[in-house]
Amino acid sequence: MSAQPPALDATPPRENELTAREPERPANGPPVLRCAGLRKTFGERVAVGGVGFEIGQGETYGLLGPNGAGKTTTISMICGLLPRDGGEVWVDGRPIDIGATGAKAAIGYVPQDLAIYPDLTARENLRFFGRLQRLGGKELDRRVDEVLELIGLADRAKDRTDAFSGGMKRRLNIGIGLLHRPKLLVLDEPTVGVDPQSRNAILSSVADLESEGMAILYTTHYMEEAERLCDRVGIIDMGLIRAEGTRRELIALVGGRDRIQMIATGDLNAAAAAAARVERVEEASTVDGGLDVVATDARTILPRVLEAVGAAGAIVRSIEVIEPDLEAVFLHLTGKALRD
Repeated sequence: MSAQPPALDATPPRENELTAREPERPANGPPVLRCAGLRKTFGERVAVGGVGFEIGQGETYGLLGPNGAGKTTTISMICGLLPRDGGEVWVDGRPIDIGATGAKAAIGYVPQDLAIYPDLTARENLRFFGRLQRLGGKELDRRVDEVLELIGLADRAKDRTDAFSGGMKRRLNIGIGLLHRPKLLVLDEPTVGVDPQSRNAILSSVADLESEGMAILYTTHYMEEAERLCDRVGIIDMGLIRAEGTRRELIALVGGRDRIQMIATGDLNAAAAAAARVERVEEASTVDGGLDVVATDARTILPRVLEAVGAAGAIVRSIEVIEPDLEAVFLHLTGKALRD
């Protein structure tokens, strides 16, 4: 393995653009995670065929793809849990491999399967795993209290975890990965099998971690999670990264056009012609009982479209703005729906 992190072809971190929030997270120093050319085969099946990307400090990077796309295999190699057939991984400037015990201390790994003891309380679980991370004394007590507050389980600290809901167990699982203040937190589909309320609590907890400057690698097959949490997304399918970038950059791959669908009455032909003359409208046509308008940045120009349609003699009864999403990008890149 080389003495310096390998140079990657991956696009460097850029301005981040999200659906739920639009923070700006410029890169601070060298990336926390850099990986290049990761490859893994099982017999004749290629599970990962040359994956590479990087994650900066305070950035959440999402691996978005269906079950079986290679997400878990990729992060298992990154964490040094699975031997790789090729490629390199560096975390916090140090190479990661199966035997790199010291370097692995920079990683907090939260697996899909729950790694907690059901006959112990939440506090006892955290104390046990904290000692495995070589924490002790007042430092361990203080860190356990901090993590219990962070994951919203301070009021259940003395309860056995076999009485916890699925969502509470998932949050405790995340807390265990946070105890030793890792530079890189790896979350492998942390919301699988939980109810909507617990899922929302988990997502909120993950979003809060970014403010602490932690680099987060988040795998999911839920498009809405990637749009809500991730600064950049790598779309993975059949063991390959098909594209990566911010949400807006990925959507640009499919044209980035929005659709305005209106149920309307009146002179629809004149209304369609008037809408077509509005700046940034690319196409306007009549449909059964209304109008269909294709435009860029539809929400911004919507008032002008409505004004033009009304002036042309149409009465709009209802409006729906349909924006392209990561599901559309995945379909465009792979020819199949994300959950196929």
